[in-house]
Parts: sequence; C-alpha cells; structure tokens
Amino acid sequence: MKFTQVLMITTLITCFFSCQKDFPDVANPIDGEIIDINNTNNTGNTNTNTNMVELGRMLFWDPILSGGKDVACASCHHPNFGYADGRALSIGVGGVGLGPNRQDLSPGNIGFVSRNSPTIINTAFNGMDEDGQIFPSLAPMFWDNRTLSLEEQALGPIRSFEEMRGHAFDEDVALDSIVNRLQENAEYQQLFESAFGNTNAINPAGIARAISTFERTIVATNSPFDQFQAGNQNAMTQNQIRGMNRFMQVGCDDCHSGPMFSDFELHVVGVPDHNQLDNSDTGANGTYAFRTPTLRNLDETGPYFHNGVGGSLQQTVDFYRTARGFANGGPSGGGGGGNNGLSVNPNVDRNEIDDDIRNLGNLNGDDIQEIVDFLRALDDPDFDRTIPQSVPSGLNPGGNIN
Repeated sequence: MKFTQVLMITTLITCFFSCQKDFPDVANPIDGEIIDINNTNNTGNTNTNTNMVELGRMLFWDPILSGGKDVACASCHHPNFGYADGRALSIGVGGVGLGPNRQDLSPGNIGFVSRNSPTIINTAFNGMDEDGQIFPSLAPMFWDNRTLSLEEQALGPIRSFEEMRGHAFDEDVALDSIVNRLQENAEYQQLFESAFGNTNAINPAGIARAISTFERTIVATNSPFDQFQAGNQNAMTQNQIRGMNRFMQVGCDDCHSGPMFSDFELHVVGVPDHNQLDNSDTGANGTYAFRTPTLRNLDETGPYFHNGVGGSLQQTVDFYRTARGFANGGPSGGGGGGNNGLSVNPNVDRNEIDDDIRNLGNLNGDDIQEIVDFLRALDDPDFDRTIPQSVPSGLNPGGNIN
C-alpha cells in the first residue's frame, strides 16, 4: 500500500482533530498495513558482523582517510548535528572546528564544499519506495543522484579535492594512497582480518563495504509519527495531526512519499543559489534539479535545501508557497509571504519548475506552522551517537574538530 494510502487511513481515524472534514470513527487505525522499516532486511544490511561494523566506525572517524590527515567522514557528519554538520555549506580540507563554528583556515585555495552536508541517519533506506521495497545497489546518493549505493558514495569524498583529498595527491591515485596507509597500520591489519577473514580486503572495495555497513546501523525510525502509525493515537499532538492532514491535502506527499518521506527523485524547485558561492549550482546535468531529501530528523539536520539557504523549517516550507506562485505566473519572491527574502533562483524559468510544485495547493500561515509541527513529529533522537575515544591512526577522532 502506498504511503499516501496509509496516511489517508490514519486521517480517517483521527478526523476529530481535523478542521477539514468529518469522517466516521474506525476501531483499528492501521489495520495491519504498516511497512516495518525497522526490519534489517529492508536496510540491505544483511551483514550483521559486529567486527565489520566496528571497522567501519573506525574508518568513519579516522582522518587517515584524508590527504592531509585532518578530515574524517565525521568532520561533516557528526552525531552532535544529526550526522550532518549544522552548516549551510560544509568545510572539509583546511577546516578547523565543529559544526557552525568550523572555519576555513586553508590558504585561500580550498574553499567551501559547494553543497550542504546530508545526514547519514537512515541512508540505509535511500531509494525505499512507497511499498517499503529497497534495492541497496541502486540506492541514489548525493544531492544530484550521481552515485548509486552507499558503497560507491563512501569513496566519493576521499577522492574529492574540497572534501578530503586536498593537495596531498592527485584524484586518480587517492584511493591507492589511502590503501597504502591502511596496509602499513598494524591495528587496521587486525581489524580487517577480524572483519573479512584476511588482510587482502584492505582495498577500496573493502573500505567502502566496512563504512557502508557501519552507516547502515545509523537509523532512527521510532518517531512520534511511527508510534502513531503503530496505533498510539496519543503519540502526536492535535497540531501535528492537522499538519499531517494539510501535508497530504496540499500535495507535499507527491514528492515526499513513502516511509522515508522522499521519492528519491530529481525535481526542479528553483531554490536560490547560496551567496557565498562564486558560481551557480546547476544541479543534476545542468537542469537545476536536486534530489528530494528525507523529512525525518529535520530538527537536528538543518539548515535545509541542497545549499542550506533554508535557515528554518518555517522559511523552508514557506518557500514552496513562493515557488508554486512563481510557477503559476506570480512573482519570484523577494520577501513576500513571510519567507524572509528567499526568492526563486533567477536562472530557473517558471516553465521549468516541477509540475509537482506547480500543482501544490494553497498554503496560509497557519497551514505552514501546522505542517512544521508535523515535520517535528518525524524526529527520533534515539540513534547511535557513539564517538570513539581513539582511532587506529592515533590521530584525533573526527579530524580537526576541536
């Protein structure tokens, strides 16, 4: 059953909280139709080898994977910020500090990463469709869907100049250089031996498999909404239930569908460029299309959109009102509608805005606040926040984040 259908059943049960319509009460709010996203088979993480998970955790936190040994995956995907970094644009190589306080101390030749750091939480479910099916080898990654699978994604930042590689070596030898480092480390030899049964797995595929296995353990699927779906009608507030109803009625779930509240597809929304970037980010294949993000755990993983220009949930939801109006012949924004000046990207023609945006229903200020309240019902703070005290390289876990 599609997510929208599941939510419509839920809406029927909770109609007495809604000002939209009156429906008869129903005894069983879900009638056994819940998709169990807590089933490990759905994550593709069929490997329950705890040694593999621990190896992946060490690699995730160890700056030995970066060219200058100063950046780790955790530098920009830290549990204190929902496995994101709390910044609009991430700072990788040359960065010092953590989260919004991180500063670029490179000699002016590295700069910002051009996009917002997406959360690691629930990336195990990337690509999950409305029926709860997932094919891990086809799971779309990055804001432009340029890579499929967590394994492939894990190697991308190691090769990236701004994110981890820096000036230490050329891109075509980056992975081999990191492999050589790991092969020379006695503790990593032991960890790979324990995880794979031999040290021959110290190679790019082994690194990717270990990191992705660890990342698939970072899940958060017991939000108030999940509890509400499971039959606890007291798990969500009346405002959150009204916001859920408006979320569906307006059409937000045309793109933010399924258990992860994402169709994981590319859409042209017209988000403005970040003013700290020298060049316009044209998205996937130069179309200004970006992937629909999940709506889970938003409170800890802002700011929002592919470049972090959405400074708050209210501003972000309100922008869709502006984009819808622009697509249908209205102004591009610039302060109207209470969105604090967030305007449609001038490089995007109104005819290029996605039809799902064009066809959204009307929103007023109360609608926006109630939808924001509903989005907060998708938060589950109970995920693995473990920070290792040390890593095999002897470097600072997380890199230069202190």
